[in-house]
Amino acid sequence: MNEQQRHTTRQNSAVTVIGLGPMGRAMARTLLAAGHPVTVWNRTASRGDGLVADGATRAAAPGEAVEASDLVILSLTDYRAMYDILGCATASLAGRTLVNLSSDTPDRTREAAAWAAGYGAAFLTGGVMVPAPMVGTQASSVYYSGPAEVMERHRAALTPLGGARYLGEDPGLAQMMYQAQLTVFLSTLSALMHATAMLGTAGMKAEETLRELLPFVDSIGAIYRAGEETPGAALDAGEHPGSLSTVTMMGATSDHIVETSTSLGLDLALPLAVRAHYRRAIEDGHGGDNWTRIIDGIREPR
Repeated sequence: MNEQQRHTTRQNSAVTVIGLGPMGRAMARTLLAAGHPVTVWNRTASRGDGLVADGATRAAAPGEAVEASDLVILSLTDYRAMYDILGCATASLAGRTLVNLSSDTPDRTREAAAWAAGYGAAFLTGGVMVPAPMVGTQASSVYYSGPAEVMERHRAALTPLGGARYLGEDPGLAQMMYQAQLTVFLSTLSALMHATAMLGTAGMKAEETLRELLPFVDSIGAIYRAGEETPGAALDAGEHPGSLSTVTMMGATSDHIVETSTSLGLDLALPLAVRAHYRRAIEDGHGGDNWTRIIDGIREPR
């Protein structure tokens, strides 16, 4: 078999998807569209009905699902669910590659990699950085970590899900990147709802409010880049020049947000948390530094 034939074989290789929530169904459907034979399994079997109608094979049990493919993708609530489902199928794991795209902590991810290795299975961690409707589109990207050889062996099969971005050998690294991205995402969503509630007290409808707020969210990256040609370089060097904005200035703004939210009777959890970052930096004598100095208190909480 020549290299082109081997490449084609990998591209069209069988894939199993275990866990058929919205994300699992989207991945299975994308793999089917890319020409892969797909086997699916879910505790609630009816979730796979549409996929079976589209050409997927429904496995009767987890062990059967694992044995159907060398590549097994897990899309579950957390890593505990992996043990619950595959605990009765460990005899089938040897020689397989598990790609767990479920959310959990980096430490639990590393423990899961060791668990899989104990049964002779290779293990990749992944984090899908788009919602289910965007899986397989040009906007989709997936972070992976784990053994480089395993990643390269299955890259062609995984690529239809989204741009594959390999981070390194540590199985916890992709999970950490996923959690880091979600930190930004969830914090931004909470901020959007806080701002919407704030303006709602003045009679503004959410539709009107979000029409103004969402473009601002889109511009935050450009605002950050405008202050630093290579974002993160100054942080890596331990430098926080206060030529454009200072901790004191941003801290005063955070005070005003707390005061405004208090007067409007809104929940204060988010604005108080933000204000605490700036107050800590000021207390530590860094009021004249750039607002990025708040990272010190985040790195070393009291």
